[in-house]
Amino acid sequence: MANLYIPWIFLVQTLTLFAKCRGNVPAVIVFGDSSVDSGNNNFIPTIARSNFQPYGQDFPGGQATGRFCNGRIPSDLISDGLGLKPTIPAYLDPMYNISDFATGVCFASAGTGYDNKTSDVARVIPLWKEVEYYEEYQKKLKAYLGNKKAKTLLSEALYLISIGTNDFLENYYILPDRQSQFTVKQYENFLINLAANFVKKLYALGARRMSLAGLPPMGCLPLERTTNIMGLHACVEERNNVALEFNRKLKGMVAKLNKQLPGLEAVYGDVYYIFLQIITRPSRFGLEEARVGCCGTGRFEMSFLCNPHNPFTCQDANKYVFWDAFHPSEKTNQIISDNALKTYLAKFL
Repeated sequence: MANLYIPWIFLVQTLTLFAKCRGNVPAVIVFGDSSVDSGNNNFIPTIARSNFQPYGQDFPGGQATGRFCNGRIPSDLISDGLGLKPTIPAYLDPMYNISDFATGVCFASAGTGYDNKTSDVARVIPLWKEVEYYEEYQKKLKAYLGNKKAKTLLSEALYLISIGTNDFLENYYILPDRQSQFTVKQYENFLINLAANFVKKLYALGARRMSLAGLPPMGCLPLERTTNIMGLHACVEERNNVALEFNRKLKGMVAKLNKQLPGLEAVYGDVYYIFLQIITRPSRFGLEEARVGCCGTGRFEMSFLCNPHNPFTCQDANKYVFWDAFHPSEKTNQIISDNALKTYLAKFL
């Protein structure tokens, strides 16, 4: 009989940890690409947008906000899970001001990467510009809260960084420039060096708690499977192996910087294995379809190709691992975010 009480004890312990963590994280600040862009690209001249239906069909109010999803994205769900706001606003959205941004703000831009040449592909916001916006935000926050309170918030905030997939799939594997300069292993090292410099820059600006997400199993994205004709549309293992190799180097870089930079509490966010489990065994997570996305045929559509005029969009995105040919559905985002929250609970208490 005693064993029956163990799950309840674990539940109470977990809820207690969440309550403590909520008090310890006053804001979520987001950098990255389309995995966490909550709408910044709506306000720049680029084709990399999603501010139209059916994007957002399951977002509160059915609103297409510029999130590349049918609903909320991981940064929203993590903020909600930490007891903060349920959605994180885009910094460039004029509907919001510094009072809205004080507990969470997003600087991410769909289509960007660690490499500046990646952001050039779709003319989106490069990572260095995201940092400039963050510096501007700091000034506004200090004017709003006062210097002391703002500095405390900035040092105790959780910085979510999700970026890197586009560097490979929209740049290295597509365009000749970087391939002529680097082998794939050399390009991984090049990106890791850029990532380290980015972390050091944020650290110099007062950030202390950071989560750097690794790459997903990018060879299993529907777009990659669609083009893998000779492989009978299976996952492209070569690209999955590159993701694993990059992730190993990123994890090592995070551990190294934690030792080098006093007070830094950085974590490596391992999204690869949980995502691969969802893709290979979707039924275990209450999902049905992992080979194609919900929007359109689900094989190649994303951004402007995923639009209201496409007759093939599914009725229930909760059955799908992917929303479009590149991005997870809200349900998949929720599973991945719940997994990430366990890491934050262990690290930031």
